[in-house]
Amino acid sequence: MNKPTTAIPELIIPDQPLAPNVVVGTSTRVGGFSDAPWDSLNLGLNGGDDEPTVQRNRSHLAAHFQMSPPVWLNQCHTTQVLGLPDGAALPGASGDYVSAYDAAWTNQVDRVLVVLTADCLPVVIASQDGSEVAVAHAGWRGLAGGILERTVGSFSGAPDTLSVWLGPAIGPQCFEVGDDVLDAFTAKTDATTETRAAFVATGQTGKWLADLYQLARLRLTALGVSNLTGGTHCTFTESSRFFSYRRDGSASGRMGTFVWIRPAG
Repeated sequence: MNKPTTAIPELIIPDQPLAPNVVVGTSTRVGGFSDAPWDSLNLGLNGGDDEPTVQRNRSHLAAHFQMSPPVWLNQCHTTQVLGLPDGAALPGASGDYVSAYDAAWTNQVDRVLVVLTADCLPVVIASQDGSEVAVAHAGWRGLAGGILERTVGSFSGAPDTLSVWLGPAIGPQCFEVGDDVLDAFTAKTDATTETRAAFVATGQTGKWLADLYQLARLRLTALGVSNLTGGTHCTFTESSRFFSYRRDGSASGRMGTFVWIRPAG
């Protein structure tokens, strides 16, 4: 049975703001109501946790950090970006999710965007003047397919006017992948030696350790983004703080990475 909690939800935030009026943070597993193995601040509805408890966790987090109701995406490892320009309403939604996108962009004030992760890389992007924000769910399929390129392309300004924060993801010492993942990034004729260097052989045939953070940095810097921060956590090893699908399997909970433009005043 779910137990009451007085714990305060935790948000991991960038060391420096992406823009003065932009709020960014990733929740941890601390400060919610879910029982094990989803203990305790699980925000995901697809891992077997009790749905009313997940909704309670979401409400608890939103109330504590004074968020407007977030835009929840039905993430499918695609490269689709939901655009929400000023004045636009949400498209048709199914249940609690807007289908089917893996990133969202907006220039609306107080429109809270969120992606859910449990090893995949959450990437937050903001214009340095604070007029536009976006967040992307970048697992290896999305990264290889171009989710970051499409998300950056949603902004009206040039890439060198953007700031990017890489939220908590599985670290390079723990993300074992096969040849299919290596090929997805290096089979193209324009693949760089730096991209190839993001894969380290494990000593087992066809197995590699992939650095999601570095792969994202390479994609973003190739676009012209220079203000990059974050990318220091490991969801797999920091078990007291983060959920991890690789570590915990299908019953893993989910963290949320949020971004919004704060109203003036």
